[in-house]
Amino acid sequence: MRQVAVIGALLCVLVGCAAPLVDGGSEPTPVGGTAAATPSGPQGPLAQAAYQGELTKAEKSLAVSLRALAGAQTAEGLGQAMGDVSKALNTASGRLAALTVEGRLAAVHQLLQDRIGVAAYRLSDPEQAELDARCGGGPYTSQKVQRQLRADLAPALVALTKLKLAFGRTLPDPGAAPKVVRPENGETVVRRGEAGIGRLSITNGTANDVVISVVTDGKPPREPHVMTYIRAGKSAAITRIGGAYHLYYKSGADWSSARRQFSTGCSFLKFDQAFGPDKSWKINLRPTVTGNASTSEVEAY
Repeated sequence: MRQVAVIGALLCVLVGCAAPLVDGGSEPTPVGGTAAATPSGPQGPLAQAAYQGELTKAEKSLAVSLRALAGAQTAEGLGQAMGDVSKALNTASGRLAALTVEGRLAAVHQLLQDRIGVAAYRLSDPEQAELDARCGGGPYTSQKVQRQLRADLAPALVALTKLKLAFGRTLPDPGAAPKVVRPENGETVVRRGEAGIGRLSITNGTANDVVISVVTDGKPPREPHVMTYIRAGKSAAITRIGGAYHLYYKSGADWSSARRQFSTGCSFLKFDQAFGPDKSWKINLRPTVTGNASTSEVEAY
C-alpha cells in the first residue's frame, strides 16, 4: 500500500522566513536574497592551456574502463569492457561538446568529438568480438579491439599533436598485429598415433578456409589423429588414417599456427556419423539439401 507522509505546518520564528510550500508551489527564496547559482563549466572560448586541462580531465575519465579492456581475458569480460569504454567515450564526448574553444582550435576540437563518436559506436556492439574471443582467445581479440580503438582515434590524435596538445596517452598499446601465415592447401597441421590404410578425400566447397580434424574414436577433438588445412574452394586428401574415427572441422579467417585456431569469424562443426576403419570416404563440405551426411555445431576446440 502506498504510504503518504503528512507533515504539519512548521512555526516560522526566524525573521524573513518564507511561507511553507503548497501543492504546485515553488522553492522559497529568502527575503532580500537570490537563489543559489548552479555551478557552471569553464567559460569559453578556451585558449591552449585551458583546453589542454579539459582534455586531460576527459582522458582521466576513460582510464578505468581502458585498463579493463586491456586486461580482458574472456569473451564475457571483453564484451563488458567494450560496453564500458563505449559509455565512457560518449560521456567524454558530451563533456567536450559543452566547451567553446578559440577559433584556431575549433577544427581539431570538432574532429576529436567526431572520432570519439566513431570509436564509441564501434565498441557499442561487442557481439562479434565476443564470438571471435571464443575461437581466437580473449586476450588476442582484446588486442585487436585495442588496435581498432587507436586507429579510430588516430586522425584526431595526430591533429592534436601538431598543435602541441595531448590526448590518448592512456590508450592501451598492444603493439603491432602479429603476422598471419596462411598454411598451404592440404598442409598437415597435426599427425599423431599409429598410421593405417584409411583415406579421406575432401572438397571444401565453402567460401572460408577450413581445418579438418580426424579424431580417433574415444578421443576429444583437441587431440586429433590428423589435422589438415584446406583452403576455400580447394580439395585435399588425408591418407594413412588408422582406426575408426569421427570427423570435425572448423572454419574462419586469420589462422594462428601457435594456437591452431582461426581468430575471426569461426565456426565449429562435427559430422554426426562415425567413420569406419580402413575405408575410403569422399566428402564435400558444401551445404546442400540433397546431402547424405548431417553435421552439428560443437563447442570451440
